[in-house]
Amino acid sequence: MRNAYIELIQQTFDFPQEGFEVQDDMLHFNGIPLMDVIEQYGTPLRLTYLPKISEQIAEAKTLFGNAMKENKYNGEYYYCYCTKSSHFSFVMDEVLKNDVHIETSSAYDIEIVRKLHEKGKLTKDHYIVCNGYKRTAYKEKIARLINDGFTNTIPVLDNLKELDSYKELGVKKAKLGIRIASEEEPDFQFYTSRLGIRYRDIVDYYKNDIQGDDRFELKMLHFFINTGIEDTAYYWSELYKCLNVYVELKKICPELNSLNIGGGFPIKNSLAADYDYEYMVNEIVNQIKTVCERHNVPEPNIFTEFGSFTVGESGAIIYEVIDQKMQNDRELWYMIDSSFITTLPDTWGINGRFILLAVNNWNKEYRRVNLGGLTCDSLDYYNSESHINQVFLPKVKSGERLFIGFFNTGAYQSSLGGYGGIQHCLIPAPRHVIIDKDENGNFNSRVFAEEQSHESMLKILGYDS
Repeated sequence: MRNAYIELIQQTFDFPQEGFEVQDDMLHFNGIPLMDVIEQYGTPLRLTYLPKISEQIAEAKTLFGNAMKENKYNGEYYYCYCTKSSHFSFVMDEVLKNDVHIETSSAYDIEIVRKLHEKGKLTKDHYIVCNGYKRTAYKEKIARLINDGFTNTIPVLDNLKELDSYKELGVKKAKLGIRIASEEEPDFQFYTSRLGIRYRDIVDYYKNDIQGDDRFELKMLHFFINTGIEDTAYYWSELYKCLNVYVELKKICPELNSLNIGGGFPIKNSLAADYDYEYMVNEIVNQIKTVCERHNVPEPNIFTEFGSFTVGESGAIIYEVIDQKMQNDRELWYMIDSSFITTLPDTWGINGRFILLAVNNWNKEYRRVNLGGLTCDSLDYYNSESHINQVFLPKVKSGERLFIGFFNTGAYQSSLGGYGGIQHCLIPAPRHVIIDKDENGNFNSRVFAEEQSHESMLKILGYDS
């Protein structure tokens, strides 16, 4: 039995698989020869492969379209992108090529909506689902957006007082949503989500504050599960409770016609990931239809809010192993040329996992290692103790170069890491490269942002005055 790294991966996982294959001892990501990219741009390097975003959207649309057809479902399906997953303009441009809608979570999101509209990428007919607990500036911008003719802007009411603000702000005519305060998982620290309105308060709230007011139409009930859409008793129980509220509301609120099942699909964080998207979508559609038929009410339009699912699998970050340190008789450290804390904060903050693979040297023998970042923080590491699977990478001799990649990192990492700001130990943000594909199937790349400079850091810290 060989001890080559490629043999380890092939014996452990179903490999090669979609998005990952090895040619000539080197890894390809979505068909991209990563060593060619490294030779052109160096490391550390953040990548975004734009076509993957459109592929994910198309997959979800197909899944829901097929499930609705199979279940003879009468409502429509609307795909919304959660901007908080990645606000970058190149992401929004790719997303909006696909006839989808967006979900916002802050006042500055509304300014992005304005910019996209000015550029002709977003129309006043797009659905803008406005979520979150809203401070004054956010509510003011929502009100102006509605009064400026963005007729499908839907503020999702997060508390019993939010509607009063829209009345005071002179909203002329608005569609509304209500967010349900779902119960948290049994092992969570709290029983009920801090966001939304309690189940038992919703119907009375509608009767007392919305019904009969010609300025407002309740169009959407919003259901959000923090863990995402998972095949668990907890998820199905919360969905069932939400559906019972929907049918009760629908009987007294004929204009209510949409159910927003917030909480997205998971993405692959391991080559062993196994999630039956088709089954989950079909079961969701079937359960909604079944409950509605039982209560003799029409099926609602279904809105989904997919953030990580949309953009997560488009991202990767590449490092070089710049040193090896044997710290005792069994702990070998591979030191990378950046920091996990600053470039992949989920690995540090919430023990997040991503697909980790060597980029080159696949035919070399493998060994168990710990991965260490550049900061002086003892928690700047990635290893088997905090990330379940053992970390094995190729052995390399002095003078040989080894590159490694973390994949499906396209959601949240840049914003949580403080893109454009000050990084821990002043480690610079890496160069960011955008990769696209032309009509002939050829890859093309461009630099979105160079590695952060010391000048930009000194300016932020006040040393340029």
